[in-house]
This record gives sequence, structure tokens and C-alpha cells, in this order.
Amino acid sequence: MSKRHYRRGRRGSRVSIYAAILLIAIGAVGSLGSQGNSTARHLTTAVNKVVGTSTSDRSTSSSTASAPKQSVATKALAQQKYTGTQIVAVNHNRPTFTTAQLSTKKGGWATYGTLDNHNRVTTANALLSKKLMPTAKREPLYVNPTGWKNKPYTVNGKRGYLYNRSHLIGYQLTGQNNNLKNLMTGTRSLNDPGMTAYENPVASYLKTHPNDYVRYQVEPVFRGNELVARGVHMQAKSVGSSGVSYNVYIFNIQAGVKINYSTGTSQYGNPAASF
Repeated sequence: MSKRHYRRGRRGSRVSIYAAILLIAIGAVGSLGSQGNSTARHLTTAVNKVVGTSTSDRSTSSSTASAPKQSVATKALAQQKYTGTQIVAVNHNRPTFTTAQLSTKKGGWATYGTLDNHNRVTTANALLSKKLMPTAKREPLYVNPTGWKNKPYTVNGKRGYLYNRSHLIGYQLTGQNNNLKNLMTGTRSLNDPGMTAYENPVASYLKTHPNDYVRYQVEPVFRGNELVARGVHMQAKSVGSSGVSYNVYIFNIQAGVKINYSTGTSQYGNPAASF
């Protein structure tokens, strides 16, 4: 199984975030065989403009100016209907961390919520720093999160497996790998390039600002007792700078495939029909 990749984008790419979201909407990102490093690199470059990441100087401009157009209320995420746009802004792309939640008194840390009574993954929180980032190569994933009923599909002439074991907090940020408290059943397009494009700018920021911190939270959003999350809510904020700032929701869908979120089974079809 192909998992999330972390290679950075070429500096020459000038794709706007609106173009990136349009790619997702029309299925260029969501098709099973079309994602991977190349697509993720372009989307990462676009997302850099949203999160305000700078590889050299701290950004002084607003990082919310180029946010995804559509905003949704955080509390209503579980009931949101997918209508063709895979990534939407939450709270107008503004993180909701309190001053206390941005405290750096204890240094960097990461916590992973206890599995719920359905053995589903819950929320992962962290105060990220360069010191938390792993140096060892990631080992293969082997544990199966809830709803893991994987099979291959051919969409737009490309064949690939529907699901990835998706980290809530990417391995490149904290080094957590086969931890069921940090893994969910996610579609390929949710995992890479969707989540990857928001993780990569955070990793880049930490590498270029080794004394800084980024408050980070990823929450899988389930509807009722379903075993597969409808999406993930991601938000991040660099502490004491405008280098990183975003608040987004990514639908857990795959172009050309209809998912039964209660069980994880799937079939060819319109992903919106499941909502």
C-alpha cells in the first residue's frame, strides 16, 4: 500500500489555493491512481499560501486571505454534505485555540485520545517542535483501524486501492507509526495529497524555525456509530508568529467510489450519494 509522502514541492510552482481546491472538486486529486508525490507537491505549494509558511522569513501578512472559499460551522461538521469540494474552511480558516492551549511552558508534546467504545480513533493534539520530529525511517504499517475493508478500483483508467491507514498526526511530525490511537481509515485522496498538503508546510516551518512551536490538532469526524470517518478537521497555529495558521475540514471521499461509512464497504458510484 502506498502511504503518505513528504517530499516538498518545486519552488517554481505558482498554483493558487483556488486552483488546488478546483482540482479536488473535479476529481483530479480524488482519482485513485492520479495522486502521489507529484500531485501532493503542487497542492502543498498551493497550501503554503494559505498557511503562511515561509522557508526563510516570518510572514507578516494575513494567512487567511487565500483560504478555501467555503466556511462551515465546526459543530456541524458531522452533518456536512459533500457536494464536490473536498476541502472547506472552518471558522473562515481561523484556528480556535485559546491562549492557554498555545502555552509553551512545557515544551513540545503530543497526546492521542483514547479509542472510543467502538474502537474508533479520537482526537490527536500536539505542540509541535523540531525536537519531536523523527530521524528514523518509517516502518511499514500493519495495524487496521475501524472500517478497514480495502479493495482496488479502476477510476479514469487508473487502478489503486481505496484506503490508506491515515495518520492523524503525520509520522514526519512526531514519529508515531503503528499507533491505533493515531490511525484512521482514510481514502487515498484524503491522505495524500489532502492531509499531506497541510502537514508538509508545518514540517517545513519547524525545520526552518527550530526554536518555534506549532499548536496542532486533528479530529476525525464520525457520524453516529459509523466505523469510517466522514472527514478530518485539521487546525494549526504557530505560536508567536503568523508563519502557520489554518483551520480546514477534508471530506473522506474518493472520486468514482461510493462508501458505506457504517461498515467501510464500498462500490463504484458517486461519492456524494453517501451523504
